[in-house]
Amino acid sequence: MDLRIDKLLAHMGYGTRKEVKKLLKSGAVKVDGAPVHDAKTKVRPEEQTVTVWGEPVEYKPYIYLLMNKPPGVVSATEDPVEETVIDLLEDEDRRFAPFPVGRLDKDTEGLLLLTNDGALAHQLLSPKKHVPKTYVAIIDGEVTEDDVKAFRRGVVLDDGYETKPAELVVLRSGLRSDVELTITEGKFHQVKRMFRAVGKRVVYLKRVRMGPLFLDPDLAVGEYRELTEEEIEQLKQYRPNSDEKKGT
Repeated sequence: MDLRIDKLLAHMGYGTRKEVKKLLKSGAVKVDGAPVHDAKTKVRPEEQTVTVWGEPVEYKPYIYLLMNKPPGVVSATEDPVEETVIDLLEDEDRRFAPFPVGRLDKDTEGLLLLTNDGALAHQLLSPKKHVPKTYVAIIDGEVTEDDVKAFRRGVVLDDGYETKPAELVVLRSGLRSDVELTITEGKFHQVKRMFRAVGKRVVYLKRVRMGPLFLDPDLAVGEYRELTEEEIEQLKQYRPNSDEKKGT
């Protein structure tokens, strides 16, 4: 793919277009060893070697980040008041302009994918795809087998919407219950509203899975890492099987 040299360098964090033009005029930029001064020069970054002050420019069009989102941070690219997940990124990652794939509530923690790959994001978020998302939660109230059956049928939310079947697993039942829930849609505050529909309240919520991607146990809350090549390929090739579509 041919790219203008100024667009390539700006994308890779070497400054604004104006700053990149100054860099080009200084003679700092070379393509295959030859100095390039014209900002309109087309290059093929996958095939040619681009250097700035002798250091190679490692080109990549997309970035894929796996974050263990902390509570108290909003899943947005910007917010005039609140801290966002983008604020948690290093400058070198922020320059790719990634965005969160879907949202986690401000007080919810766990797996959040950030990327600038719009096609992949659409594939994972499309309601037609029924991509499963798994959460662990602490519930105020005793979660019973009747709740498991109700979730498996689908429950009616406060706005009258009937959810698709979901798989509820009770890990510990009592005055406070520990559960695992897998849903295949992403309505606003859906998990909290589903439990509210059966007379219970979510007091802690953490997402641990999205499609083929699982939360990395080595990531502390607030930390993130780039996806491996294998994980990226798994996401791109992912097709939920029939059981996952049913939430079972």
